[in-house]
Amino acid sequence: LRMTRSQTRSNSLVKQTLASPRKLGFDENSLVLARRQLVLNSPQQPPAARSSPRRQETPAGSPVHKNSERKPPVARLFAEKSRFQGVKQALHTAVPERLLSREAERASIRSFLEEKVLQRHPGSLYISGAPGTGKTVCFNCVLQEMKAELSSVQTVVVNCMSLRSSHAIFPLLADKLKASGGQKGLQRFLTAPGPTVLLVLDEMDQLDSKAQDVLYTIFEWPFLPKSRLCLIGIANALDLTDRILPRLQARPRCRPQLLHFPPYSRQELAAIVQDRLAQASAEGILDASAVQFCARKVSAVSGDARKALDICRRAVEIVESDERKKATDPKMILVTESFSWVFAASRVSLPQVARVLSEVYGDRMASESGGSDGESFPLQQKLLVCCLLLLIRSGKSKEIVLGKLHEVYSRLCAKRQVSAVGQGECLSLCSLLESRGIFALKKAKEARLTKVFLKIEEKDVENALKDRTLLGSILTAGLPS
Repeated sequence: LRMTRSQTRSNSLVKQTLASPRKLGFDENSLVLARRQLVLNSPQQPPAARSSPRRQETPAGSPVHKNSERKPPVARLFAEKSRFQGVKQALHTAVPERLLSREAERASIRSFLEEKVLQRHPGSLYISGAPGTGKTVCFNCVLQEMKAELSSVQTVVVNCMSLRSSHAIFPLLADKLKASGGQKGLQRFLTAPGPTVLLVLDEMDQLDSKAQDVLYTIFEWPFLPKSRLCLIGIANALDLTDRILPRLQARPRCRPQLLHFPPYSRQELAAIVQDRLAQASAEGILDASAVQFCARKVSAVSGDARKALDICRRAVEIVESDERKKATDPKMILVTESFSWVFAASRVSLPQVARVLSEVYGDRMASESGGSDGESFPLQQKLLVCCLLLLIRSGKSKEIVLGKLHEVYSRLCAKRQVSAVGQGECLSLCSLLESRGIFALKKAKEARLTKVFLKIEEKDVENALKDRTLLGSILTAGLPS
């Protein structure tokens, strides 16, 4: 009788438990349960899934099991992540699938390869341009397009930034070409019978030495008797062969062909960013106005395509970070009725791009450069030229180290209430001024020790800047304290 009563109570408790669904409480330890309840109560779930929170075991082969395998809305979180991931990969500064706005430069490189390398005529080509103007990328694209035609050519590509010293280039080339006997052995190898040798030296200005013997030697190799070498040098300096190698000018046949890459314009930068987004099928993620804003600001300072891509990618990362905060905020989860609102697609607009630009260049970057003249010679570059003039006038040396120039430039920007760029960006601006033929640089292992000096007369600076009022007021005031 006792067992019967106990069994009756147990059955009654079981019936009560089954009749009333389990309630999910919410506290600091029940976030997972709250997420699950929201998913189960979502309108996107079938009625069968909402009727009971318990997971029912169903045979694998049944139709019900197949329907239950549908991905719940919470999977949209991972779709959102992959969407941002694809955009960030497309905006990466690595070598692109296709190159825009460099048709003339590509044709010049192809012409050199066809007329010199493939015809076994020794020669040299010097490619110059500011950082981020597509020099190396353009050359690599042409090299890839002509891979079959150049199959019989012995091609050696060296990035001179990896060398510890300028003279280290000779043992490295000897190893790559399998030539013995040091520097003289290399010369014998290049004048002996054999296939054409195409030597590509990226960042060639790193071979700049005190006596310039390294660069002189390499530039003279293609013009040795019976030489089979074709040389292509790539660097930032526009006039490396004129300024550093005057001996070549005395020997006209040793002069290399010159190819200059100008900075990208606003339209070209916008087209590059939009093309990358199209490759990832993500044109709607970045507002067109945000892309145009970024292109206009970057073109006003440097015309660096890598910088424009980097700024857009960082703006995407800001939006992605905001989305993650929403997804993990318990308050947001309680307010929403389904995950579809929490993980709604977001767009990168002007505020995010402006925020990154403010971090990189400053809030007022190029704000005073208006009109065609301002765009062709932005405010930041004018200030750098003015600072270099002031330092040259106040001291005995005509060469100023970059660290000192940036220090004076920063003080001048603070005095004029203009946001200054960092030392890294300052070097990029100096390289751009070098490509304009106004500055000349002597690079050092440490960027801050790079020496900067004027290439034009002081009296010609005013005409170059096209802003007599600004220049006059700054030079009259003297060095900022």
